[in-house]
Amino acid sequence: MNRIAPLTKLMATLALSLWALLLASLTGLGILLLVQLLLLLVTGTLKKTSTALRGLSLVALSLVGLQYLLGSTLEESINSGLRMLDMATAFIWLLATARPQDLSSALVQQCRVAPEYAFMFTTALRFIPDFFAESQAVQEAQACRGYSTRGNRLKALLAYLAVVKPLVLKAVNRSETMAMSMEMRGFGGNGPRSFSTSVALVNRDYAVLAALTSVTVGLVLLKLKFF
Repeated sequence: MNRIAPLTKLMATLALSLWALLLASLTGLGILLLVQLLLLLVTGTLKKTSTALRGLSLVALSLVGLQYLLGSTLEESINSGLRMLDMATAFIWLLATARPQDLSSALVQQCRVAPEYAFMFTTALRFIPDFFAESQAVQEAQACRGYSTRGNRLKALLAYLAVVKPLVLKAVNRSETMAMSMEMRGFGGNGPRSFSTSVALVNRDYAVLAALTSVTVGLVLLKLKFF
């Protein structure tokens, strides 16, 4: 799976997200999550993404608890949490196996997306692993200063809220630095553009796309109860 083209990985991510929306049973959503974890294991990225997965699991549990407290049934609450976790895991796999610059090249060359929009999309994706890394750094800095997160679940949740302000400030600072860097490099000009990597599709990419399309069509037909 590491050798497939960036466009194929992007289509696989979108297909996995769509499957999470189409599946309605807890069994189906659980199997989809196991398949994605197996995909991370096969591609050798499970260990690298373990911190992000643990953070997302905590968010999913918080979502389940919040929906249950707001009046949803336990099954509906777990269903929503699993669906969110499935969709987020798909994007984690994409970020772990595809470089942002390769995704930009694929969007511009193969999908004919404007370079500005392709850059915005891949930059947003690149911020996700940076967000988790900075979140861990902020928590470690707070622990060094004697801030304790030990206690019940509510205290742990409030401890995560204390990380939000530093993360927002870091994100604003990073955005300003990136904007200045882009302006100095002439981003947005009308000159010719070149790409250093090849993102062309090969036979295995077409096979993967065909399999994704078949499964998606089958789930849509099941959703519409055509058979």
